[in-house]
This record gives sequence, structure tokens and C-alpha cells, in this order.
Amino acid sequence: MSALERLQAGGFSIGLELPLDNDWSSTAHHARGAAARLPGEPDMQRHFELAQLADRLGYRALWLRDVPLYDPSFGDAAQVFETFSYLGYLAAATKNILLGTAAVVLPLREPLLTLKSAATVDQLSGGRLLLGVASGDRPVEYPIFGRDFASRGASFREQIALARSWAGQALPPGVQLIPRPAQQQLPLLVAGLAQQSPQWIGEHLDGCLAYPGAPQDHAARSAAWRAEAGNKPYISFIHLDLAENPDEPLRRHRFGGRGGRKALAAELQAMQAAGVAHIGLHLRRNERPLDETMQEIAEFVLPGFALPRAA
Repeated sequence: MSALERLQAGGFSIGLELPLDNDWSSTAHHARGAAARLPGEPDMQRHFELAQLADRLGYRALWLRDVPLYDPSFGDAAQVFETFSYLGYLAAATKNILLGTAAVVLPLREPLLTLKSAATVDQLSGGRLLLGVASGDRPVEYPIFGRDFASRGASFREQIALARSWAGQALPPGVQLIPRPAQQQLPLLVAGLAQQSPQWIGEHLDGCLAYPGAPQDHAARSAAWRAEAGNKPYISFIHLDLAENPDEPLRRHRFGGRGGRKALAAELQAMQAAGVAHIGLHLRRNERPLDETMQEIAEFVLPGFALPRAA
């Protein structure tokens, strides 16, 4: 079974977006200052144990963003570590949870080395990689890496073709790119439109990584996606602050909301009804300890979306 099939097995599924740190919470600002971390730079001291906890608790996927350089105008360092190096580490630290990128900025990277890195992670993880890709949206990075921002759309198309042919005609006769992925073909999921038309994206990519939104937003977006891509999965994320009171109603904020576990379950059910196949929970705004939050969700919310038992 491919990683994409595992993501969708049993219907709707729930994952977590890294970093597993609540550094955007009100209490974390003081700790960041004391540790001399940059604004938007998470505390990674517990990332190993929390990734393993997510694996044990039955979350379906861990998602990593690709932020090559820290830009103070964005103020977000993502999970700090280089994406493919960190994926290799997580592959060894975990057993079952899928490992996804949301998303690798293809035009900034050397294409053949990107494929080799992705295949290495897929082999080391036993076929658990979901390769989310994008064209990038931070203009400051492109001249630093010697890349042209204006032509990133064309570069993106070329790298998708390279991945689909597994280097194909890009190599001289007899020269091969190894290892090959453990999966028959790496799942390629797109964040945004990557400077392409919806028709091209629907034809050439395997799934959609959509911007966060409310269920009504996703109902319209997922319908537009399926009009071009058929039944390929539509995936998104929620910035969650899980309240201690399980009955606290959902109060929306940008990209998500705060509420108790009952409100979270209702929101996820609405997402499922809106055509979302998978949600990654982003916990950087969460005021409570993350291990406590993850365990509560696993105990009371995940079972409502559990895989069906074999007969």
C-alpha cells in the first residue's frame, strides 16, 4: 500500500504539523526571550519524544514545512532543521506514522539531489514519504540561491516531469539515480497552484495541500479541486488551541480556532463533509502542554475517525 493510500485508508484521517512546540502561545513568548531564540523560532528540545508519542498514539502523518532561510519579515523558522535531513531522522525515530512535506520548494533546489534525498527518505522509512511540493513565495530567497523568481513556474514543471520519469532522459546512457523510492512512485502533493493552471495541477499532481480555512471555505475549494483532479485527495491544516474544558465552543481565529475537544470533533466532521481527506493539526498556538493535548485528542477524538477493523 502506498503512503497516499495509507493516508486515506478508512476515510478521513488526522495528523500533526511540525514543529511540535507551542511557541506561538501567550506563555511561550517569555521563554523564547530567555532562551534568546528568534521570533518564530520554536524550541526543538522535545521534538524527538513528541514525534514518537504521535506515532504511538496513532496520528496518521507528521508534516514538515520547507523554510530554507529565516526572513524576519515573515518571522517563521518552521521546524528549523533542513527538511530531508530531519525526515531521515524522523524515519528512524518512528515506525508507522507517515512523513509529509508541506511543502518542498522545488525551484530553489538542485533537481537530481532533491530526488535522491526523497528516495533516500522513502527507503529509510519503509515507503512512508508524502512529497508535498511548491514553487515558493519568498522572493528574498531566490537571488541568494542564484535562482530566478520570475521563472519558478517553469522550473516547477520541469522538476515534476523529472520526478515522474525518475530522471529519464536527463542522464547519459548507463548512468542511474539510486536509490529508487520504496514506493512504486513517490506521491506528489501540491501546495497552492505553484504558478500553474488548475487543469495542469489536477492532471500532473496526486493531491492538494490547501490553505487553512473554515469548512465552508473547503467545501468550495475541494469541489474546484475535484473538478480538475477527480478523486485525488484534498488535504489541509488547522491551527488549534485545545481548551481544557471539553464543552468550550469553537471560537475561530486566523487559520483555525480555540475550543474544547467536542468542538474539535464537530469541526473535523464538518471538514470531512466538506470534502477534506486529511487534516494536520498545527499546535503552535496551543496554550496547554502538547503531550497532554495530543493524548486527549488521541483518546477522545481520533477514535471517531478510526480505521475500520478487519473482519
